Amino acid sequence: MSQLRKHMMVAGLLAGFGFAAIAQTPPVAPAAGATPAMQGMQGMHARGERHDPAKFREHMARRQADLKARLKISPAQEGAWSTFTASMQPPANRPQRPSREEFARLTTPERIDRMQVMKTERDARMTQRAGATRTLYATLSPEQQKVFDANTMRGHGHGGHRRHDGPSGPRKG
Repeated sequence: MSQLRKHMMVAGLLAGFGFAAIAQTPPVAPAAGATPAMQGMQGMHARGERHDPAKFREHMARRQADLKARLKISPAQEGAWSTFTASMQPPANRPQRPSREEFARLTTPERIDRMQVMKTERDARMTQRAGATRTLYATLSPEQQKVFDANTMRGHGHGGHRRHDGPSGPRKG
């Protein structure tokens, strides 16, 4: 019995040290160079708040304005820029995602059919966005293309989670 008691004490101490280490982990600071808008969106997700479409549209508009200023879009490029930004907007008639309860009532084949329809719609939007992006990119000078490349890499790291600090760490300056 004494051997069991000793093992239980050691296990309890180890668990206590593990919890203490977790409790001492500092919160993650916002990425260096992250704008207040980016920090606000990160904070919203960290707090588990619901997505506000109006705030998201405002956030997107600020990011697009920032990119346009960085690119120094010329009047000759304005048409391609407008098409590009319009393609990035969520569709006005975006279908409502089914609730968990609604999805639970469907049979497995019905759920698969529903998911395939949603995937087809997403693929069509992606094709439209890709075309608009390629058209804009073709109108950009080599210097503008470098700026575009550096500022549109977001979302392609960390296992699919969106990054707000560019392709190779926080932006400098």
